Amino acid sequence: YPPARLAQIGDHLQRHAGILANAQAPVLITVAQARPLAALLKASTGTLHSVLTPQELADGGGAPVHPMLRAHDIALLQYTSGSTGSPKGVVLSHANLLANLRAMGKTLAVGSQDVFVSWLPLYHDMGLIGAWLGSLYYAYPLVVMSPLAFLARPERWLWAIHKYRGTLSGGPNFAFELCLRKLANADLAGLDLSSWRFVFNGAEPVSLQTMRVFMERFARYGLRPQAAAPVYGLAEASLGLTFPPLGRGLAADRIDRDKFTRTAVAVPAGEHGPTGERETLEFPSCGRPLSGHEVRIVDATGRELGERHEGLLQFRGPSATSGYFRNPVQTRQLFDRGWLNTGDYAYIAADEVYITGRAKETIVRGGRNIYPYELEQAVGAIPGIRKGCVAVFGSPDPDSGTERIVVMAETAEKDVQARRALHRQALKTALDVLGMPPDHIALVPPHSILKTSSGKIRRAACRERFEHGRPGRGVEAPWLQIARFGWRALRPELRRGRQTAASLSYALYTWLLFATLAPATWLASVALHRPALGWTLSHHAARLFLRLGAVPWFVQGLEHLPRNRPCILVSNHASYLDGIVLVAALPTPVCMVAKRELQRQRIPGTYLASIGADFIDRFDNVREHEDVERVVAAVRAGHSALFFPEGTFGRAPGLQAFRSGAFLAAARAGAPVVPVAIRGTRSVLRDGQWLPRRGPIGVVIGSPLWPDGADWPAAMRLRNTARAEILHYCGEPDARRTTHRDARRA
Repeated sequence: YPPARLAQIGDHLQRHAGILANAQAPVLITVAQARPLAALLKASTGTLHSVLTPQELADGGGAPVHPMLRAHDIALLQYTSGSTGSPKGVVLSHANLLANLRAMGKTLAVGSQDVFVSWLPLYHDMGLIGAWLGSLYYAYPLVVMSPLAFLARPERWLWAIHKYRGTLSGGPNFAFELCLRKLANADLAGLDLSSWRFVFNGAEPVSLQTMRVFMERFARYGLRPQAAAPVYGLAEASLGLTFPPLGRGLAADRIDRDKFTRTAVAVPAGEHGPTGERETLEFPSCGRPLSGHEVRIVDATGRELGERHEGLLQFRGPSATSGYFRNPVQTRQLFDRGWLNTGDYAYIAADEVYITGRAKETIVRGGRNIYPYELEQAVGAIPGIRKGCVAVFGSPDPDSGTERIVVMAETAEKDVQARRALHRQALKTALDVLGMPPDHIALVPPHSILKTSSGKIRRAACRERFEHGRPGRGVEAPWLQIARFGWRALRPELRRGRQTAASLSYALYTWLLFATLAPATWLASVALHRPALGWTLSHHAARLFLRLGAVPWFVQGLEHLPRNRPCILVSNHASYLDGIVLVAALPTPVCMVAKRELQRQRIPGTYLASIGADFIDRFDNVREHEDVERVVAAVRAGHSALFFPEGTFGRAPGLQAFRSGAFLAAARAGAPVVPVAIRGTRSVLRDGQWLPRRGPIGVVIGSPLWPDGADWPAAMRLRNTARAEILHYCGEPDARRTTHRDARRA
């Protein structure tokens, strides 16, 4: 969505980056004008691959997909406005949305005869769910206009209701304020609002004064007072939660201010109690819960409170979300034994809900609860202060530990004397409203007060700026904010670029090193034609390759190798590097048993033969038996052999099942089996990749395992014991167990 103010473009981009990172969205669809900024977002997230315009999406020509959906599948993620923190992705299922649409429609008696007129953005729940999805569900006509068109000329909204005979329409409180401040009577001549039967005011605190003046002024244009309707909802409830009875109009509760702020009990202001404005508070009724939904008021311990006791508002019902997307910490805080926390303070009187403020934004001072919105409205009404651009918040005093009351207000006034007068007037207003002076009044330039995309004051963000000593930073030039965000976005890309370049350089260096050493080693080994000398030469060449390649590697357990007697070594197989690593690790020659396919390849086959390798057939059982017997004879003749009993390797980590040949040979020859575990080679050079990366490699040689017989069962016991030893040291999971588990699931 576009930024509410160009002067806060940097903050706007940063919040978008957080949403994209949380959602892990691979595709961003935007307008052509936003493409340059979208490129910065792409650089800052790492998961965003494509930025498309609607036209490009339509031109793609792909066939529509018709998935089989279930009621509790995710329909959309509705990101909260973030007025009290970072935006969170509310998970809403198809069942949640349908339940909310049905409940709201039942309360308002909605039908296809209605007409919904909306300037509300389609990226907000009021416009997306209430207006747009509601029109699809109830088949009423939806008249949509751009939010920017409304902000530029608010009368367009009212004239659209007149022209299309709108019955349902509304918005946040500031929309009604805008109409009152910007519209002259000349703009409204001939206007007829008699069709407007439900004037909802929600999404931000409702000002009774604003609604009363609005309904009174537009009554002369046919607007009925019974149509006024403060409503309450939140993204976690899909959209709506409490609505007033249809056709009742405004209802308010006037209570004793002092008792409420000190005891959190809403005592009605009666005949014998206070009646003046300074002694009373007035809250609008937001009605009763929608059909099928419940609300309750609890204290900080979760204990349910009685009528007229203020506390935390909780709810439950079929519209309730299952949690926040990829945010388990916040999801746990959202739920309380089956109920969901709204984050709002409220009280209930005669089954109707009265919202008193945001829990995170209520200031506690001297045992009193102070609610920012009332003071913000009063200070915003001072001539010279920008209306709707005042933030009141609590800030901890580092010296006393108590909460300071801070008033941050925008003004375009630059004259020193005029600013002093505004400061005095703001101080007097705060005294009138609170009965105590604020600790700090900050007059800041226009566009310094941070807001959400829906125009809500972001008090937590304003407090953070105040505490960092930069309350007026919002006046920074947009191009500078974009440049700063771009630099922050590009830094990870530059780091990734450096890492990629370093990795590529290392890989090329390694291959150059291999291309230098391998041909010389191959030629010398083949020319010598003496396996023992060829092995010794290869041993030193392999160690030189690892040393020059700066590979951190170690060999442990060389003392376990039998001296003066042959053995059969068995090793796990994870990479093409395994052969080089074992040749470097083993100081004495062994007969490396390789698959017969290598014998038919001229270069590797000739080299392996020159260092005394033997070749075994893995697929022909008769020839495999003959090959095993040949190994038995070689062991009995005093030659040690090296097997890779897995037979092959793959990309995925995990020790595969062992073939039996090596263990049959050991049992028949009466020779010990020495398990050898290699770890790290799969990460350095994975199957299917040709660019090695630098990483540690280890070789652990285990104690010899002696066969307890010469038959098949003895060979199988030997195999199982050796495999368990290698599995313990190789640092990889048991692939055989994973395969069995997947098979059971299937």
